[in-house]
Amino acid sequence: MSFQNKTVFITGASRGIGKAIGIRLAKEGANIVIASKSVEENPKLQGTIYSAAKEIEAAGGKALPIQCDIRFEEQIEHAVTKAAEQFGGIDILINNASAISLTPTEQTEPKRFDLMYDINVRGTFFVSKACIPYLKNGSNAHILNLSPPLNMDIKWLRGHVAYTMSKYNMTMIALGLSAELKKYNIAANTLWPRTTIATAAVQNLLGGDALIKMSRTTDIISDAAYYILSKPSNECTGSTFIDEDVMAAEGITDFSKYSVVPGGKLYQDLFV
Repeated sequence: MSFQNKTVFITGASRGIGKAIGIRLAKEGANIVIASKSVEENPKLQGTIYSAAKEIEAAGGKALPIQCDIRFEEQIEHAVTKAAEQFGGIDILINNASAISLTPTEQTEPKRFDLMYDINVRGTFFVSKACIPYLKNGSNAHILNLSPPLNMDIKWLRGHVAYTMSKYNMTMIALGLSAELKKYNIAANTLWPRTTIATAAVQNLLGGDALIKMSRTTDIISDAAYYILSKPSNECTGSTFIDEDVMAAEGITDFSKYSVVPGGKLYQDLFV
């Protein structure tokens, strides 16, 4: 499937995985909508919607940076409407924006709980809702949520109940939409990494430089997303993908080029 002139709406695309997917699809000629909050540089996070737009355009695609906080419906509606007006529709939605707090219950403050639910759950739901009317008219339409497979083993919940519930909700949204939207040939799937990925969240919140050195680059996620989104939307839907499995299905089993430290030990992701 060609991505030439297809419009991809990505939340949280000013940096990290969202930006990486945008650049990867821009190389194939896609129009990338960068729907994110960051308009001013944060030294700890790096990247704004404008710097991401420059990188995406340098990769060969067209970029539309839109400041959007997905906690607010009016901002979602504005961003989605503006994107559709600019490019004539929306073909792909990537629900990437996410908040994380790996705290046990007694240390989880209401504001942290609410932030995760407002972005991960409520935001994902209402961005999807806003995009569906355009996806119905899209070409090989896909929704892809960056969230883990559902696994009720207690170890995935122990220690960070609130965060796990919010990410599982993102997956439940995708699975529910895969059934609800199947008659419109709109695919809905999820994607999650086998290992930790070198992002600002891993750097600042999880393990600093030590964990970054045990991680893979965002390129493995962007490549896996490319292969998923290339599949016919009436066939590839309702799955919870792991990046390595997606790549292996394409005949790619050597993942050494994705390691931050070539040949280094890798740290398995929280939910795998």
